[in-house]
Amino acid sequence: MARTKEFDPDAALQAALELFWRRGYEATSMSDLVEHLGIGRASLYATFGNKRELYLKALERYQQTHGPQVLRELSQPGPALPAVRRAVRRFADEAAAEPSRMSGCFVTNTASELAPHDPAVARRVQQSWDSVETLLHSALVRAQAQGELPEDRDPLALARMLLVLMQGLRVVGKASADPARVRAAAEQALALLD
Repeated sequence: MARTKEFDPDAALQAALELFWRRGYEATSMSDLVEHLGIGRASLYATFGNKRELYLKALERYQQTHGPQVLRELSQPGPALPAVRRAVRRFADEAAAEPSRMSGCFVTNTASELAPHDPAVARRVQQSWDSVETLLHSALVRAQAQGELPEDRDPLALARMLLVLMQGLRVVGKASADPARVRAAAEQALALLD
């Protein structure tokens, strides 16, 4: 007879996500996870696999919960350029706000910590960035078609610039105690859309 799990796997995954997000992959040991999640090591391995597998599941959870917000912001009907501006400003605000400033973006953190030496992680990060870039590009193409964005602007180049800016905002915001730095950078980049 199979034993019933004595913990909620969904809640445990969320707790692991929060710990990895706050501390990073390398600084989080299996002992840390066992203690933070409040479950036994054997249960942890049986449910999630090893630390790397748990991290990848946490990354997937983050992408599933944070990706739809960008999709909603950039896919709504009506004027597209204000939606792009709101999305970029939200990234800047989150990068400058406590306590999210200290954690940064889980995808960005993963990109700098693991992607350089883990091709599977690098692919997941790239897929996340491709998704955001595609949403930005589509919104900017719509903005241009609706006369909101000047015809001489390249929507794809602008989408790539905004993606890099948004990820950079998260890095600088995490390391800087000056919220004006990230907000000013966002506004300067948005001026290119005028």
